Amino acid sequence: MKRLKVGVVFGGVSEEHPISVKSAREVAANLDPRRYETIWIGITTTGAWTLCDGPGEGWEDGARPAVLSPDRGVHGLIVLDEGRYETIRLDVVLPVLHGKLGEDGAMQGLLELSGIPYAGCDVQSSAVCMDKSLAYVVAASAGIATPRFWTVLADEKPDGGALTYPVFVKPARSGSSFGVSKVTSEADLADAVDAARRYDSKVVIEEAVAGSEIGCAVLGNGTDLTVGEVDHIALSHGFFRIHQESTPESGSDNSTPIVPADIPAASRRLVQETAKAVYRALGCRGLARVDLFLRGDGTVVLNEVNTFPGMTSYSRYPRMMAAAGRPMADVLDRIVSLALEDHADDR
Repeated sequence: MKRLKVGVVFGGVSEEHPISVKSAREVAANLDPRRYETIWIGITTTGAWTLCDGPGEGWEDGARPAVLSPDRGVHGLIVLDEGRYETIRLDVVLPVLHGKLGEDGAMQGLLELSGIPYAGCDVQSSAVCMDKSLAYVVAASAGIATPRFWTVLADEKPDGGALTYPVFVKPARSGSSFGVSKVTSEADLADAVDAARRYDSKVVIEEAVAGSEIGCAVLGNGTDLTVGEVDHIALSHGFFRIHQESTPESGSDNSTPIVPADIPAASRRLVQETAKAVYRALGCRGLARVDLFLRGDGTVVLNEVNTFPGMTSYSRYPRMMAAAGRPMADVLDRIVSLALEDHADDR
């Protein structure tokens, strides 16, 4: 059987570069070499594209300069090799990138130009989901509960006296919890906005939602959706700060993921159905992780959507899928199949 040439793009210039590399390592461990010939495309922290041997330690060493061609005639990579250019045709691309210029539609736009099938959300849904304020507006228009929020642009100062505390101050278009602060009084608001602006000029202020942090992994296109087991982030103190621990593989100092979530069966079904409704309303395809709050009265509120969630050894998405009987290798097979099916439908 002829193997598919799968281009795996990882790294990137966002603050989530190290997480992307770890995700790529899990992909490397689970992509079936009998089915796929993997072409590794690493993007350095400075934005240099390279063809490398994989995402292991020191992957940049000996890597060759390479770019993804927007020319559909090339349909793949252009690689510089000893002063000459060669091309490598790709059948499909897995953009294993997180955060800015990875999940926000920029990479997806380049892949659209290239004509190469790619996994995950398209340009529009990637951009909408990445911007928390836009995601809330679209979700609310579909009847999905969202936090009360305020948007603060680069040249604006928030009216701290108009807010109901506590609030969360977040970069509007950044991943994980980088730049996020919990603010309990007006006196701390300005510093929190400054911290968020280190990651994005646009800031979102959200009224705190009293409830448990719940996640749901979604896989599929259109109405044909599969969901993983729901998880629950149990907090001992503070708020959930994923990927900011010194050694996240060994656990967090204030949170424990519980899969399956320790919630009633009716709440589990509500979370899964709401996650699917959010996924469809925001135009997601391929995969996404939908994070929600489960309130004490049994209702749910949207938190955020990750259009290419972490795939590391400690990440929530693969854990939720594994708990539902879908190991990582099967999930990757399905993601690749969905990308190829999507491309066939577009032609």
